[in-house]
Amino acid sequence: MTSDVDTPIYLDHHATTPVDEKVVEEMTPYFTESYGNPASEDHIFGAKAKQAVNQARERVSEAINCREEEIIFTSGATESDNLAIRGAADYADDNDKGSHIITAVTEHEAVLEVCEDLETDGFDVTYLPVDENGKVDPADIQDAIRDETILISIMAANNEIGTIAPIKEIGEVAKENEVFFHTDAVQALGYLPIDVEEMGIDLMSISAHKIYGPKGVGALYVRRRNPKVKLNPLLHGGGHERGWRSGTLNVPAIVGFGKAVQMADQKLEERSQHVDELTSYMWDRLNDELDDVVLNGHPEDRIPNNLNISFTGVENKALVKNLQPDIAVSAGSACTTGTVEASHVLQAITDDEEVWHHAIRFGLGKDNTREEIEYATDEVIKIVNRLRNLTF
Repeated sequence: MTSDVDTPIYLDHHATTPVDEKVVEEMTPYFTESYGNPASEDHIFGAKAKQAVNQARERVSEAINCREEEIIFTSGATESDNLAIRGAADYADDNDKGSHIITAVTEHEAVLEVCEDLETDGFDVTYLPVDENGKVDPADIQDAIRDETILISIMAANNEIGTIAPIKEIGEVAKENEVFFHTDAVQALGYLPIDVEEMGIDLMSISAHKIYGPKGVGALYVRRRNPKVKLNPLLHGGGHERGWRSGTLNVPAIVGFGKAVQMADQKLEERSQHVDELTSYMWDRLNDELDDVVLNGHPEDRIPNNLNISFTGVENKALVKNLQPDIAVSAGSACTTGTVEASHVLQAITDDEEVWHHAIRFGLGKDNTREEIEYATDEVIKIVNRLRNLTF
């Protein structure tokens, strides 16, 4: 066992990531020196702030191949998801464009809950199933489209099991049927090449804190031509962000977001290869040295930093607790009002309750080392064996 590793080891990068030092360095002046409001551009303080925001917008647009004016800064992916879906739905309703939305049962709650809320307002939502690997079939989307369909919302990569969706194929279906296509690309950004033109994406939600940027800032890409997407705003006020998102811009966070996106884009191949080597090592050892382990999600079409594994006979909460304080990981279920509720994603891909309640999500990051993963793997094997012996 490796013994000279600093602990605790952080393996929950799907939840959040540490802010990169270069990102912090770029943000710092906008707290205490260039602290102006970008809407007050008549003086140098406001002008510098506006220039910094424009640079961040340019960096984000370059990374996903869109125009700068198609980037709307938000407080994060949850707001972006809500603005994309609720904004598109409300505009369509106001203009008699239709009232049907298509999504999948494995989407993030920020998508599912806004869709459920829209149902109470009279919209019709189709929740498509996925296969045993968590993939939605583009043919199912095609079959679900109606004359009144206004939006398709399918995430690019699942936040729990890492499965990558056939985004380009879904984009083609959307274009053929003249339906807007939204994707939550929070987990994909920085690990998968994203080109909104090539992939036929009309709306896309992204977040800073999953790519080593600050929390509380994100963006929504909104296509402005071929076709032009129209949304109703969620927030009303001073008309910031071309009227789609009123409110004084969080300049330091936006600057950090721009830097984080630029670095993620430039280092995409390097980071992906690094975490892929580590997750491959971890999975190979766990699969070889432990019986009854299940890899949840697609075996190949998955983001490279994700491992979602069920250890039969070991409750995930018990495993997470026993890995503390040395190793930080996430259980594959959520605790709601004191009861353990199985992940809706795992329920969508299997009927096996053993898989539901025994799943652990390992989210690796760019700064994890081989020595850390060797140590973490040793500990998981040791603790799984110990807990199984106690159970049986």
